[in-house]
Amino acid sequence: MLAFLCASLIVSVGVQAQTRKATPKKAPTKASKKVPAPVVSRIQAEWKCPSELGLGVATGRRFCDVLTARDPQEGILITVPPHRGPVKLMFELHNRHTYSAELVKQKQAYRKYTATVGVLSMDNTLVDRAVVQSEFRTEKDLFDRISGGAGPGGVKAVAPTGDEFIIIELPATVLDQVSVMGEKLSVVRPDGTDNFTATGRPIATISNVMLEFTPGPAPAPKKAPAKTP
Repeated sequence: MLAFLCASLIVSVGVQAQTRKATPKKAPTKASKKVPAPVVSRIQAEWKCPSELGLGVATGRRFCDVLTARDPQEGILITVPPHRGPVKLMFELHNRHTYSAELVKQKQAYRKYTATVGVLSMDNTLVDRAVVQSEFRTEKDLFDRISGGAGPGGVKAVAPTGDEFIIIELPATVLDQVSVMGEKLSVVRPDGTDNFTATGRPIATISNVMLEFTPGPAPAPKKAPAKTP
């Protein structure tokens, strides 16, 4: 009797296994298919600089001075490629310092810089602001030195100091360009404080300009106006 029960159990298990194997898999429905994530590109931006500072000795980067301005055409013009949705604009913002070994030796070189810049669309609409603040005491506080000068080692006296990584989201309505312009600069010295807002003055420096976006179709060319007979 025991042998008969064991044999019946084995046969039952085998039948169930065959039944499970024979069950066909259901084809995925349209609703269950995963939609592929949009491709996001991150690129070094193309930009036009009205006031080139020069190339960094240590980093090899291109540094551009940010000038105070009122017209977006006078700022740093950054090209925005064809895109879908918003675009992330990223760059590193630095203060500007004129280095003097003599002032460092005299312990009179201290400066505290606070620079404010704006990112604007080409119709002069403010997208966002960015601020960089840093202190300078010795040459070690410089972010880099700039080649092409008459100083020791062939470097310029003006150099970037401090480093703030800026991320600004550009709305989808921004089509092909934005402008970075200076707004104001505060400089604290051992003997006082200076504030600068006059147009045309370099108040900060940027480098490493990048864009992150979902590529989109190129905008349709504008139609020429119909000629009147």
